[in-house]
Amino acid sequence: MYQTTDFRKGLKIEIEGKPYLITEFQHVNPGKGSAFVRTRLKNLETNQVVERTFKAGVETVDTPDLDEREMEFNYGDLDGFNFMDQSTFEMVHLSNDQVGDNKNYLQEGIKVFVLYFNARPIAIELPNFVNLKVVSTDPGLKGDTASGGNKKAIMETGLQVNVPLFIKEGEVLKIDTRTGEYMERAKV
Repeated sequence: MYQTTDFRKGLKIEIEGKPYLITEFQHVNPGKGSAFVRTRLKNLETNQVVERTFKAGVETVDTPDLDEREMEFNYGDLDGFNFMDQSTFEMVHLSNDQVGDNKNYLQEGIKVFVLYFNARPIAIELPNFVNLKVVSTDPGLKGDTASGGNKKAIMETGLQVNVPLFIKEGEVLKIDTRTGEYMERAKV
């Protein structure tokens, strides 16, 4: 059981039998009335985002039965994505909805954590950074750097990223999976 004082960004909780991730929270103490906690929650099964308010110090939420297992991404097909547990060689299939926008960071052989809720796979958690190759981008114009400009680049997985003008096709870039932003050139 978690109290409202335990709430923090990234905490996984269970409400009405569903697993949620706290993406934002704010303790509010109005001048009149009792204090409350305003939260923004992401459903880990459906990726739906909801807002919910809890009475501070009064309401509690359950601890979800979650298990994370490190797996390797093998391949994607029309039905979804396939992962393999490296210790048991068990194959796990997740649908396109379960993977969601994380598909833009998946490349063969990448290690991810598959999240299980009540012994059933529901989602994946990516590493914070991945290295992706640029497959398409416009050439930067010489001298056009006064404003520190950016341009669009399409990565090998189909992800579009804003990159500095000096980035060329074929380069490998370090991308932050939490924000989808370019960080730096990858040290290969």
